[in-house]
Amino acid sequence: MSAARVIAILNQKGGTGKTTTAISLGAGLSRHGRKVLMIDMDPQAGLTYSLGIQADELTRTIYDVLGGRAGLPEVIIKHGKDGGSYDFIPSNIIFEDSERELGNTPGRELVLREAIEEVQDDYDYILIDAPPRMSLLTMNVLVASKELFIPLQTEYLALNGIKLLLDSIEVVKQRLNPGLEITGILATLHDRRRGLDLAVVRTIKEHFGKTIFKTMIRRSVALAEAPSHGKDIFEYSPRSQGAKDYEALTLEVMAQERKRRK
Repeated sequence: MSAARVIAILNQKGGTGKTTTAISLGAGLSRHGRKVLMIDMDPQAGLTYSLGIQADELTRTIYDVLGGRAGLPEVIIKHGKDGGSYDFIPSNIIFEDSERELGNTPGRELVLREAIEEVQDDYDYILIDAPPRMSLLTMNVLVASKELFIPLQTEYLALNGIKLLLDSIEVVKQRLNPGLEITGILATLHDRRRGLDLAVVRTIKEHFGKTIFKTMIRRSVALAEAPSHGKDIFEYSPRSQGAKDYEALTLEVMAQERKRRK
């Protein structure tokens, strides 16, 4: 097996479907036989809670990995059943303290990348749910990743701040991770009946061209409900609109594998 595709799912703006995308894409890929690890790097622990884990009851999380108290394999939690199972690394609220710890660590931007190296040959995909702000934790995510997927809500205000995000990514590429690429822009929370949504999609296409995924994630009640049941969308409502959209995205992401081999 070749080394995993390490993909950060990142947007500095909250409410764009970042965590939903990490979980749903990871679950979709696992249903197609890919070995998947998700890493919750957000102190809000949205991915962890969404998969039915009470983060405040955990004894070990990504916080312990970054603090050198545990290796990634020791913190992995398995979710799902055969044909749709995947691994994830949980987070919790005390994870915010790790920024203070990392601040005194030599090579502090490299800690996550070095931790991932221990397991990257065991997976096809490692998906990282990044914090919704630029911080030392986010810098670790950007340095550890090979690719970036950016979910963008199809509303005008969602475009505000994207230049700042792109500027931050460019700085990381120049100084710390020259191989980092934006390989997917994903339109989320889309309502094709609204003229404004369609106008925003046109603007996104003008800025990002072929980098934007053809799949657009529509607003979905099932996607909003699934986390409260501790399930991904395919477990919770496999015939829902949300499941269909993320299945389509999964197929697009796997199609990128063929392009990468050429």
